[in-house]
Amino acid sequence: MAKNALSLFIITVIIAIIFLPSYSKMQELKQKNLEFFQRIQQLEVKNKQLEQERQFLQNNPAYLEKVAREKMGLVRQGETVYKIVPANTQKQ
Repeated sequence: MAKNALSLFIITVIIAIIFLPSYSKMQELKQKNLEFFQRIQQLEVKNKQLEQERQFLQNNPAYLEKVAREKMGLVRQGETVYKIVPANTQKQ
């Protein structure tokens, strides 16, 4: 009876040694798959935001002007731009 238990234990250890690396690899791949899925969702949200931005830029002249002024620093002809610098900022 003890001999059967020992041989069963040895077989169990051999099976564990054979299949444990595969199981670990499968768990690692599942984790990567989850991370990729989350990244895809983030990119889809970003894509929708960019699509909305594109629509605004194409269809809304006021928004286009706002973006041109704020992000690109553009001004209309004849306008003068004044930049206000806080008093506590020192030039080095």
